[in-house]
Amino acid sequence: MTRPRQPADPPSLTATVPRQLVHRAAVAETLPTGWRRTSADHFTVRAQWPRAHGLHVSPDWSAYDPLLVVESVRQAGTLIAHAEYGVPLDHRFVLQELHTLTRPKELAVERLPAEPELELAFTEVQYRGRRPAGARYTARVLRDGAVVATADVSFTCVAAAVYRRLRGGRTPDTVTALPVPPGVAPAAVARALPSDVVLAPTGIPGRWQLRVHTAHPVFFDHPLDHVPGMLLLEAARQAAYLNTRGTRAPSEYEAHFHRYAELDEPLWIEARDDGTGVVQVTGTQDESAVFTCRVGTEAR
Repeated sequence: MTRPRQPADPPSLTATVPRQLVHRAAVAETLPTGWRRTSADHFTVRAQWPRAHGLHVSPDWSAYDPLLVVESVRQAGTLIAHAEYGVPLDHRFVLQELHTLTRPKELAVERLPAEPELELAFTEVQYRGRRPAGARYTARVLRDGAVVATADVSFTCVAAAVYRRLRGGRTPDTVTALPVPPGVAPAAVARALPSDVVLAPTGIPGRWQLRVHTAHPVFFDHPLDHVPGMLLLEAARQAAYLNTRGTRAPSEYEAHFHRYAELDEPLWIEARDDGTGVVQVTGTQDESAVFTCRVGTEAR
């Protein structure tokens, strides 16, 4: 008698987490694919990095940009804050500090999308009543079991009503960004498209105006009333390329965000290096520092 065939094991399926948990509007910009708590205040977040990306993969599709690691760490922390610590979905997150160190030689694009794991440890969780008001967390980013990056991040989060009061009536509908000035050459900042260039020359060495294009599908994945932190970090990245004349590539970011960067005021980016491959970048608006960033670089 012929035995009935046993059904084959179902294939392993992968999907991204709900995009709202990482503050993305596009599923294509959502990187985490799952998470689990490993112990008190410790978590593992799974992610997938696409082989091609509009911004965070090199123009020749050979390497992931270190800023993709930064975005992965940001999304992982936001995910855990909502899913494990109960931060309401309508709360706004404000990035305070970020330090990410990557190993660019471990960020090659291979034949399949990379599927890194991020090990997060929340070390300082501050509460307002029963709800978190901010946190600091560290992250180790592993690819095939090898550490390819580490990070240390701190942020605060506020309720939507509080955020509206803090912004004094500024909303995506009431604030209009400045006209976008002509940018530097894309090749000078290791970008393929003029639309991905975020710096405009000023005629002063080491000083540029930030180009803010609110139609950019990555930086402005959804409408915002201010310049997002990832755009400021991209400005630091491009300033480092220009400051080193393209001979070195960023691998480390240590950023401090001091206040909101407004869309309707010019923002100036200044950079200088100390001769050791470290570039100090400062963004100012109305003669006040918006952010500072120490960019570590490696020879290309």
